[in-house]
Amino acid sequence: MEVKVKKPAAEELKTLGVDKWTPWECKPSTFDWEYDCNETFYVKEGKVSVKHPGGTVSFGKGDLVTFPKGMKCTWTVHETIRKVYKMH
Repeated sequence: MEVKVKKPAAEELKTLGVDKWTPWECKPSTFDWEYDCNETFYVKEGKVSVKHPGGTVSFGKGDLVTFPKGMKCTWTVHETIRKVYKMH
C-alpha cells in the first residue's frame, strides 16, 4: 500500500474536477483513521503528517494526495487543514 503525493498542474486540477469535490477542515489534532475506500484530496491550506505501516508522509498546501483502501494510519494535523476530497 502506498500513499501518493504530488504537486499537480492547474490543468490537472481542472481535468479532475477538484472544484466540485467535498470540502473538509480539521484543526490541529492527532487521530487514527482507516480508509474503507480510496480517497483523493487536494490541500488548500495546512500542514499534516501521517504515520502508516510503510512510514510517514507529510503534505500541505498545493498537494494532491491519494490514500488507498484499507490503509490504517495516524494523522497529525500541525496547521489547520482545509481540503477538498473525493472517495472512489
